[in-house]
Amino acid sequence: MAISQIPASGAPRRTVATVTTYEAAEKTVDYLADHKFPVSHVTIVGTGLRYVEQVSERVTTGSAAWTGVAQGAMLGLLWGALFGLFFTVDTGSYFGVLAYGVVVGAVFGALIGAGVHASTGGRRDFASSAQTRADRYEIQVEDGYATAAEEILANAPAF
Repeated sequence: MAISQIPASGAPRRTVATVTTYEAAEKTVDYLADHKFPVSHVTIVGTGLRYVEQVSERVTTGSAAWTGVAQGAMLGLLWGALFGLFFTVDTGSYFGVLAYGVVVGAVFGALIGAGVHASTGGRRDFASSAQTRADRYEIQVEDGYATAAEEILANAPAF
């Protein structure tokens, strides 16, 4: 289910539940679905949004090259397997093409990884992952269906 996907009808909505985690919002909507509620009239709206970026490690040209080696080797393995299947006749040449793909992919991956990192000039020497988080999530239902949703959720366990 998409968060805050507004239907084309633009129907007025009413908040029927407010929870503090997205998992609880999913469980709330799932509870409605389990009780045969037409969940296509439900929207999950996150409020109090903030951007959180967790820094995981320092990146050097060498570590970028090693990451490139791994990614290039995997890509080379894929291409080697495809070329080996379609352009070789015997088992020996298949594994030769496969090994050649891995080696060439690793070399080009290292060169590209190191080159891309070096080209940044040290502007971003770290790796990170980012998330958008909300303080709370509102389960909103189109007005015509809100009362039915509230009746179902009145018997729901705490999420």
